[in-house]
Amino acid sequence: MRMSMGHVGRHLLGSAVAGLTLATGGAAYAELGQPAPWEWTLQQSASPVMDNIVWFHNFLFVLITLITLFVLALLVIVVMKFNAKANPVPSRTTHNTLIEVAWTLVPVLILVGISVPSFRLLFLELDVPKADLTIKATGKQWYWSYAYPDNGKFEFDSLMAQDKQPRLLGVDNEMVVPVNKVIRVQVTGADVIHAFALPAFGVKIDAIPGRLNETWFKATKTGMFYGQCSELCGKDHAFMPIAIRVVEDKDFASWVETAKKKYASGGTSTFASAAGPTQ
Repeated sequence: MRMSMGHVGRHLLGSAVAGLTLATGGAAYAELGQPAPWEWTLQQSASPVMDNIVWFHNFLFVLITLITLFVLALLVIVVMKFNAKANPVPSRTTHNTLIEVAWTLVPVLILVGISVPSFRLLFLELDVPKADLTIKATGKQWYWSYAYPDNGKFEFDSLMAQDKQPRLLGVDNEMVVPVNKVIRVQVTGADVIHAFALPAFGVKIDAIPGRLNETWFKATKTGMFYGQCSELCGKDHAFMPIAIRVVEDKDFASWVETAKKKYASGGTSTFASAAGPTQ
């Protein structure tokens, strides 16, 4: 059965409206600390670093949009004003000092204007402030191990849990940190290069065997926050989530006392895969 052009048009319009509704709905109702269906924006910020990343992203978006519209306007003017019909006798001008200086100087000034907040953001990310808590994160094939040297030197493994939501992000043991505290994360790899990445905190740093990298975050909201290994590290790279639970100070102190007993034996997994731990 053939569809008329009207039916085809209405079908396409309905599909477009449905897609737009899903996209805007996914963005509007995105849960804090995790991705959402049809998400087209950055994740909600939950740290000062991510606040600055979002601001810098929006600043560049506006600047790039203005530049694009300006270039488009110039192209339209050239096409309309200097075509053979509108301008049958072309100008023989070969140089214009003012224009040549302007198209050299203006891009330089734009790049300088971009570099100032860019360097400020890089400094904010790389300059680790005085930490309230230090955690060592070790990337392994294919799970993470977390050590708390400031709180009894206990260590535990964090593996993907198939029975937890969100899918492919839930873990058996989350990293737990207090809210509104500076957390220094020392990151390394035990076998190959991994990457420790938390979008809501603006954190992403490589975990390299034989090298100790440092990053930091200060969670300003309580709740669960998810990330993943962001370096191709082997066959189960897609099943290596990061889960951080941010709690109040008293809840963190209580968790530490429980964790000291729970992980006192030091019996951690030596291997993990998407199917779960293998002892």
